[in-house]
Amino acid sequence: MRLTVPRFLAVVFGAALGGYVFLVAPHMPGGTRPLATRHAAQNGSISVKPDKKAGVFPPAGKKFVGIMTSDGPYNYGTLDKFTEAIGRAPSVYEFSQGWAVNKFNAGVINSVADRGMLPLISWEPWNYHLMPIVDPLRDYQPAYRLSHIIGGRYDNYIRSWAEGIKALGYTVAIRFAQEMNGFWYPWGVANGNRPGQYVRAWRHVHDIFTQVGATNVIWIWAPNVVWNNSPKLVQFYPGNNYVTWIGLSGYYGTPGMGNYETFNEIFGPTISEVRAFTHKPIIIAETGATEVSGLMPRWIKEMFRELPAHKGIIGIVWFEAVDVVDWRVASYPEAAAAFGAGYASPLYHVRWSPGMTALLTLSGK
Repeated sequence: MRLTVPRFLAVVFGAALGGYVFLVAPHMPGGTRPLATRHAAQNGSISVKPDKKAGVFPPAGKKFVGIMTSDGPYNYGTLDKFTEAIGRAPSVYEFSQGWAVNKFNAGVINSVADRGMLPLISWEPWNYHLMPIVDPLRDYQPAYRLSHIIGGRYDNYIRSWAEGIKALGYTVAIRFAQEMNGFWYPWGVANGNRPGQYVRAWRHVHDIFTQVGATNVIWIWAPNVVWNNSPKLVQFYPGNNYVTWIGLSGYYGTPGMGNYETFNEIFGPTISEVRAFTHKPIIIAETGATEVSGLMPRWIKEMFRELPAHKGIIGIVWFEAVDVVDWRVASYPEAAAAFGAGYASPLYHVRWSPGMTALLTLSGK
């Protein structure tokens, strides 16, 4: 979903036209960040006591539906509108936390859990306040080169999160340094990073959590969907002992995607590549479809029609936000109806509660 060379040209062209949104900048999970500087008033605690016999999430043979919003756990208005529009609440809530801005805050995470949703944290080692308007420079933050993570510069910060998550008493998901196969983040194939450093950085972070005893983490390794000439994913994979789930990012309607592509066409090649080196459960950690051409309802219907055949996909997270393109299903009645109809299937009737552990094994691809 990110900027390849033709996509960069599309962005420049779109900016020159002053907003031809179908071929303008893609969703950036962090493009709308002012609210992320807020912190909950107090740490608080969840009202539901974790049940150690709660079972696994999602249950075998089921798939979850989640959403990610721009406001995250600082404003649940978008979540409430989504729930009302489609007639069912999601069971996973994804939100971003940046290393330079967001200290560990139990209250933020607990507020998600208290609403009956698995907190899925996109944990991003950079300063998103310094994100430039000119996207090709987005990756350049020397302070957050992978070598600095490996070398221990951020160990105290990492340890503070590990200790905080351990103290929560229930399982949360961490999507650390996502889309590492792209060049738009400081931890990707840019910013002076060298081959092999991503794996070393991932293992370094994971090892600190292990040392602290923070074993209540679902570790999500989350590349972007592959494109022509993109780097092979296996070189970024930390290994099965360091990963719980695979997470993929992919959208219909981003720069360089002027042609219609179905869910299977967007994700199929990447799933095949991933399956060459791991059979970990897969989630779609970010997805969405544009309505600019009036095809969002069609795309959603096809997504829900194609998902059951993917036994290895255990959940999807919809990007319910505006980021140049309006990806929100709640904005379009036909799209909301299509989403609600698909979500009504018993396949997605999944509830999360504190105490549930991650589904670790599955059958099928």
